[in-house]
Amino acid sequence: MSKRRINKVAVIGSGIMGSGIACHFANIGVDVLLLDIVPRELNENEKAKGLTLENKIVRNRIVNDSLQGALKSKPSPIYHQKFANRITTGNLEDDIAKVKDVDWIIEVVVERLDIKKQVFENLEKHRTPGTLITSNTSGIPIKFMSEGRSDDFQKHFCGTHFFNPARYLKLFEIIPGPKTDSDVLDFLNNYGEQFLGKTSVVAKDTPAFIGNRIGIFGIQSLFHQVKELGLTIEEVDKLTGPVIGRPKSATFRTVDVVGLDTLVHVANGIYDNCPNDEAHELFKLPDFINTMMENKWLGSKTGQGFYKKVKDDKGQSDILSLDLDTLEYRPKKRAQFATLELTKTIDKVIDRFPILASGKDKAGEFYRKNFAAMFAYVSNRIPEISDDLYKIDDAMKAGFGWEHGPFQIWDAVGVEKGLELIKAEGHQVADWVNDMLASGSKSFYSVKDGATYFYDIPSKTQTKIPGQDAFIILDNIRKSNEVFKNSGVVIEDLGDGILNCEFQSKMNTIGGDVLAGLNKAVDLAEKDFEGLVIGNQAANFSVGANIGMIFMMAAEQEYDELNMAIKYFQDTMMRMRYSSIPTVAAPHGMALGGGCELSMHADKVVAAAETYIGLVEFGVGVIPGGGGSKEMALRASDTFRKGDVELNVLQEYFLTIGMAKVSTSAYEAFDLGILQKGKDIIVVNKDRQIATAKAHAKLLADAGYTKPVKRTDVKVLGKQALGMFLVGTDSMEASNYISEHDHKIANKLAYVMAGGDLSEPTMVSEQYLLDLEREAFLSLCTERKTLERIQHMLKTGKPLRN
Repeated sequence: MSKRRINKVAVIGSGIMGSGIACHFANIGVDVLLLDIVPRELNENEKAKGLTLENKIVRNRIVNDSLQGALKSKPSPIYHQKFANRITTGNLEDDIAKVKDVDWIIEVVVERLDIKKQVFENLEKHRTPGTLITSNTSGIPIKFMSEGRSDDFQKHFCGTHFFNPARYLKLFEIIPGPKTDSDVLDFLNNYGEQFLGKTSVVAKDTPAFIGNRIGIFGIQSLFHQVKELGLTIEEVDKLTGPVIGRPKSATFRTVDVVGLDTLVHVANGIYDNCPNDEAHELFKLPDFINTMMENKWLGSKTGQGFYKKVKDDKGQSDILSLDLDTLEYRPKKRAQFATLELTKTIDKVIDRFPILASGKDKAGEFYRKNFAAMFAYVSNRIPEISDDLYKIDDAMKAGFGWEHGPFQIWDAVGVEKGLELIKAEGHQVADWVNDMLASGSKSFYSVKDGATYFYDIPSKTQTKIPGQDAFIILDNIRKSNEVFKNSGVVIEDLGDGILNCEFQSKMNTIGGDVLAGLNKAVDLAEKDFEGLVIGNQAANFSVGANIGMIFMMAAEQEYDELNMAIKYFQDTMMRMRYSSIPTVAAPHGMALGGGCELSMHADKVVAAAETYIGLVEFGVGVIPGGGGSKEMALRASDTFRKGDVELNVLQEYFLTIGMAKVSTSAYEAFDLGILQKGKDIIVVNKDRQIATAKAHAKLLADAGYTKPVKRTDVKVLGKQALGMFLVGTDSMEASNYISEHDHKIANKLAYVMAGGDLSEPTMVSEQYLLDLEREAFLSLCTERKTLERIQHMLKTGKPLRN
């Protein structure tokens, strides 16, 4: 059998979901044909232009308007706007024959079986045999959709359920039909993970599949509990947000964003189609939900839902909350619970669950009820919706943004303790859980030789989760492979002569202990290993230097100590570049300030596609002081040689820092000069990132890596550039575009990037620029307004413009 490759896909239906899927295929380099229906009547604009229904602009209006709307939406569905050129639009009458040239057809039309069957009938007339054809349905049984189609169609047909937004949510449910070829399922499972960057989960053809069946149960359960326990919506959102590893939008804000009507549609589908579900009555909508539906309080799309944004008399925005008893909006109330206070010192979410479940207040009661209901429900869904418990956890983590799945949470609480909670709340657990304990397995998961195992119900043994060989899971090797540890980092042996330096500080900020750990990692690698990866699997790579430490030193006027601390930071960054072993940085999530500087000084960057990277120091009143200002001057100098107008090139790099630009994807970081074409690479699946970074460190080592020679050939433009910058910053302040303090910071940066006030263009060393950078940084730390900005950032997490 020849190897299947996906070079071109057709997406049928260009609504929010269809356009999002089209954009994500374009993100990974695939050509996309996006088709939708032909309008039946002209709009006012078309009438004014004298167009007819036969005009191509009119015939493609629906698809083009939908795609343009998606491309303008925030957060963006596309890694880089130029990737939209990979999408060709058309309509289902003039262009349907073009599907003969694609490798995969994905149907994303309205959720009505009759319409879907009609679309498939038309597609089959033009589809080339052997072409994959799938439906993005969120709940219509797959077996009904392929009825009456040819054998070849049915063999290559299944459900492929993306979660919205397709770029950001990782769950990719694959639902086989009655005749789907096993090779097709294997291909899609691998393609979703390797190419689309998804967590692929093969689900059974049951109502709402896995993610929505469990997710909607969880939300419906909360809808009923909120009244029973007398909780406000703010309290529920406080209890179901980041404290338990869920998104900030928690429960009610998430429903507002998704749309109450969407949730109601899925809940009704489960209620109607799962009469034997032991929690059947729970899917019945409470009265307050029915009232909200009647009032069209659907959330963001209608301007109000559980929350409502209003403007006060002064034009200031305010958010009101819905009182579920009176169904009237009122000012938001602050939610506080003693149980949550007990978890504030516990950084790892997984370690909080036992404390939350034993709370003595209303929060503790809420968690006991919530966990008991969820644990019982997921145990009873096996084997109905999945044979393997890890697939349920994978679906909830990837589809709903949970940090831990239900069975992982149950393990954290303790399996036996979970059974006590279930019994106390009057729920029934599935027999297999007691069988597991009787068999000697005391947990749903275990770790052996760096791999995760799960309890396999039929064999009653701990079985290795398949597909892990492409991953390195740091949680699984941290203890067994630890080479060194301090309060800031853990250094692990990844095998094959490669070390990893994993930050462990709060938000992965870079302070003295992290810098000491980085130096130790280079020492160890140079002595006994072949290469070094700097990577972690937290939510963010690093939010930058520890500004609290900088604030303390500056406020106490300990300038000698601050000078030494900044020099230590600079020297550590230079050590990343000038050591006798290759260094590979693996940024993901936020890589800001010092996290960006570290990445820029590594020999290679293996960035996750979802990397938001930039030099943001202007926001706290300083310039990049860990080598970032120097590095931008150096990169501008390297670009000079390519024949560009030198002042224009330098200005671009200057503005990247001066405007605190942050990429909205790793691909945009190439435009900012932070990532470098031909050297740095991007991985779409973050789970593969550490393994990929390790492979590249090994490749560099095996190729005969030699310590680079320090640069003394950085071309700076001196007074010529400095004059241009100063004129620009003067006019920006005069126009009230920047504040007086911004003006001062910009002039300091200008001085560094121009190489000082040299009378003519000159070749200088990196160290010369580092000294200028450090001097400028320190002088800004003596400014009262800088201290005010740092203090404001520490308090609020937001920059202050003063």
